[in-house]
Amino acid sequence: MRSRFPGLIPGLLNDAELWRDQVAALSDVADCRVADITSGRSLEEMAEGVLAVAPGRFALAGFSLGGYVAVEMARVAPDRIDRLALLDTSINADAADRGVARSALNKGARASGKFHGFGDRLLKTDLAESHLEDEEIISRIRGMTERLGPDVFVRQNSVERKDGADVLKALRCPVLILAGEFDALTPFRDHEAMAAIASNAKLVSIPDAGQMTPIENPTAVSAALREWLEESR
Repeated sequence: MRSRFPGLIPGLLNDAELWRDQVAALSDVADCRVADITSGRSLEEMAEGVLAVAPGRFALAGFSLGGYVAVEMARVAPDRIDRLALLDTSINADAADRGVARSALNKGARASGKFHGFGDRLLKTDLAESHLEDEEIISRIRGMTERLGPDVFVRQNSVERKDGADVLKALRCPVLILAGEFDALTPFRDHEAMAAIASNAKLVSIPDAGQMTPIENPTAVSAALREWLEESR
């Protein structure tokens, strides 16, 4: 039986291109829908936007910032979540000094004529070292950066991240926790801690990948999502 997503939720400065390979690979088992979180100014607004177009009950996968949105959806509508996948993300609230760091990033993104170079600098922390010169991967990420632009970056980057530990502890549905083995932004050890507090979680490390696992190692990510989708409750 085909499962239905209201959307695979992209991360910061990502659009449907992030999930291109997963949508194709899972088309025989899932009616994948890529959500749009480019306009919300808070996790609550983003979660409400996705829930508004979702079916009554659904499987849900969120990447990076999209993981925070997915957890917020599970906070406000837990009975609608059939299963949850969190990829290269966190459930930790912003640290006290995070606002200063975000303001500095926003200023850099707003600098006139500098946004493309700003996006390229982010690649150094997004990708595994083995992919820093992979033109196909870099081209896909640059394309998303150019399409979305500095306004979307600043809006998404300014969203306050909330603690999601209580939500994850309360969930009883199948949960997939996945991260790249070389993810420098949300390290694998943090995903181990997330999996430890969820009652029905499976932890997966994606080899030869940094933060951008759906693009860096799409085959492994699609395989993990397929197994999660087909897992019985």
